[in-house]
Amino acid sequence: MLKDRLKTWFEILFVSARLGLTSFGGPIAHLGYFHEEYIRRRKWMDEKSYADLVALCQFLPGPASSQVGIGIGIMRGGIVGGIISFLGFTLPSVIALILFTTILDTFGIKDAGWIQGLKIVAVVVVAHAVLGMARNLTPDLKRKSIALFALVMTLLWQTAFTQIGALLIAGIIGFLLYSKQHHDDEKAVTHFPVSRAVGYFSLLLFLGLLLILPILYKMTSIHWIGLFESFYRSGSLVFGGGHVVLPLLEQQFVPAGLSEQEFLTGYGAAQAVPGPLFTFAAYIGAMINGWQGGLFATFAIFLPAFLLVLGTLPFWDILRSNPKIKSVLIGVNAAVVGILISALYSPIWTSSIHTPVDFALAAILFSMLFYWNLPPWIIVLTGALGGTLISAI
Repeated sequence: MLKDRLKTWFEILFVSARLGLTSFGGPIAHLGYFHEEYIRRRKWMDEKSYADLVALCQFLPGPASSQVGIGIGIMRGGIVGGIISFLGFTLPSVIALILFTTILDTFGIKDAGWIQGLKIVAVVVVAHAVLGMARNLTPDLKRKSIALFALVMTLLWQTAFTQIGALLIAGIIGFLLYSKQHHDDEKAVTHFPVSRAVGYFSLLLFLGLLLILPILYKMTSIHWIGLFESFYRSGSLVFGGGHVVLPLLEQQFVPAGLSEQEFLTGYGAAQAVPGPLFTFAAYIGAMINGWQGGLFATFAIFLPAFLLVLGTLPFWDILRSNPKIKSVLIGVNAAVVGILISALYSPIWTSSIHTPVDFALAAILFSMLFYWNLPPWIIVLTGALGGTLISAI
């Protein structure tokens, strides 16, 4: 029995690590890689169960692709399998970004031209994400209006809680506008090897940490508790994936001492590595407290994702058939589009596009990504080379 479990866990580690080393292109691309590897090639789940899992993780806050990977690992090898799946998919990019931070500090290359090129790559990637998500999440005038509301709110009132407020209000608007809409979805049953008792405990722990950590930090002023609280809250309250966590992390850490150039340099580097964009937290943590801070920040920002998967999947059959929950999600998803556009303008665009040459490079990279459908790693290398050439002119 133990031998079979060890074999299963090793298989999960091998497959997830290979995906962690090769999965470029963001969360939607990651889901495609997962489908090809886990469903088509290895048949670890059936098509409908995979669709159910993806639907749930799109509903939850946090990194959707990482949550799908955790869910598949749990279904294949229990809770230990979920942890192994997460580590395999996440650690390659975490290690790469921590090493990148070390190189920046050691060789003093923060002002190098290729760094500016990576910042322009960030503009292109977020612009591409805006177009894709807007097409899918704001198909009608009502949802476009919700997106506009979120855009204006997050641009004009830039605080750490603006995003949360915009999403809450958008959820209420979605409920009012869409709760009576008929949803004719196929009913399916997801079999999940975790009891409801574990689900309840995970949800209580998720909420308990969210509420207690700010109080604990205020009472003690311990640096590590404050760092954990900032990343945990970011991972708990962000819908829409890594691109949307950008403004929340920027509002948390740039005023606290991280320069805007350092922040955007790391965001550009995060585009250059495979795996989840939430590993950007490893870069920030390493800039603040070295490699220990990088690993600590990674644990803190991904812990909510793990707890939410464990806590909600046992109840997903009930949740997914509730039209009221679906209507709230419609409003939240539309607001995500507005938040993305806001992040595209500030801080990404305002800190990256300074000259006509910068804009020209951005236009070339965008065309390569959007029209020519070139792989993201080619966009990253071209951006770094373009930034180097611009700095030499």
